[in-house]
Amino acid sequence: MRATDLRAKTRLFTVLTVLSNVAGNSALTKGMTQLGDIGNSPFALIAALFHPWVALGVALLILWTITHMALLSWADLSYVMPITAIGYVVTAFAARFLLGEEVSPARWFGILLITAGVTLVSKTGPQG
Repeated sequence: MRATDLRAKTRLFTVLTVLSNVAGNSALTKGMTQLGDIGNSPFALIAALFHPWVALGVALLILWTITHMALLSWADLSYVMPITAIGYVVTAFAARFLLGEEVSPARWFGILLITAGVTLVSKTGPQG
């Protein structure tokens, strides 16, 4: 595969991996928040899977797992993990603006540091 094709495929799968992770965790959080404290009974947790938001979250996290596995099949772990860490940044924005959570200044500063790290790693290629 040509280097430009590999970069395009890597970018596409990186975006799919990040977005499915953020959307999946956001949907899962929304569903579990709506359910409230269900305890830690295996039966209650299994029953929670049938809540629409929880089910959507789980489905999206399955998609995340598949795209993450595919990405790791051709790109170095030392590239994939830092570059997909941008998901932490997107997750914080989703938590703040979609779920209405408060995000402290210390967390925003940490997010800024993550963004700087992702930027540095993105300057390298997906392999060595």
